[in-house]
Amino acid sequence: MRRRAFIAGLGGAAATWPLAARGQQAERVRRIGVLISIGENDPDAQARLAAFVQNLQQLGWSEGRNVQIDYRWGGGEADRTRRYAAELIALGPDVLFGSGGAVEELLRASRTTVPIVFAIVPDPVGSGFVDSLARPGRNATGFMQFEYGLSAKWLDLLKQIAPGVMRAAVLRDPATTAGIGQFAVIQYVASSVGVEVVPISLSDATEIERGVEAFARSTNGGGLIVTAGGLAAFHRELITTLAARYKLPGVYNNRTFVTAGGLISYGADLVDQYRRAAGYVDRILKGEKPADLPVQAPTKYELAINLKTAKALGLEVPHSLLARADEVIE
Repeated sequence: MRRRAFIAGLGGAAATWPLAARGQQAERVRRIGVLISIGENDPDAQARLAAFVQNLQQLGWSEGRNVQIDYRWGGGEADRTRRYAAELIALGPDVLFGSGGAVEELLRASRTTVPIVFAIVPDPVGSGFVDSLARPGRNATGFMQFEYGLSAKWLDLLKQIAPGVMRAAVLRDPATTAGIGQFAVIQYVASSVGVEVVPISLSDATEIERGVEAFARSTNGGGLIVTAGGLAAFHRELITTLAARYKLPGVYNNRTFVTAGGLISYGADLVDQYRRAAGYVDRILKGEKPADLPVQAPTKYELAINLKTAKALGLEVPHSLLARADEVIE
């Protein structure tokens, strides 16, 4: 009796094996659309995206098994970014992920239906992406790049590393709320540290080159502050080249400028933002709504210093800054 029961049980278990296999094969494949505003060849963008994909894998999402990820790269061109946003929407994704200037195009193309997770957005409330940080209230949520108070820190760093600076050119995007807000904060605190600030538009390469050249020729002992935004990131090489050409000490919003030859930077760890964004994508794929997930501020900031650039400018970096630096390029 026991032998017959065992054989019968074994036969029943064997009968279920094909069903289990079919169940695994039929696992639902979810779709994620990814739109990055800068170019695909940007090594820093690739590092951030790698962190995003890696965290998705750790959360159980594997490309080719239960998720498909469609990538598009705007390359710093508004028309291309807009076109790719529409392409991604047409693919019918379960959730979209975008960074920087790509987010606005995704929101416009989605018409507030497809869930969106964003990263590296300076002012999501002022830009109209969400109703509030605590309760986004719409179809988008994510991670803001900084709080406006950080802008004052850039001016403070410029005075610490180049005390003789009396005038500073502030490169910002005048067409965005974030660009206007960052300059307003810098302008507000400038008089208290004895610095005159001059705005320069980041609209295009020609305007940047013309503006920096005019500023450099009109001042002695001037400096640069480069605010955060997609245009600043896209024109990174040009900006650091101009700073070197005219021997202008510059403070930047992200370490990528320092690795490109800039003097000093202070800003959020953007790789960490992508990594955390994967967690929000996971939660949305599992049923949560963007409207209920609060927009989060950065939790990690990086101070980077390029000693080669400091030497070329004839500057001695204070030990207090070196001691606090997360990265020093020698």
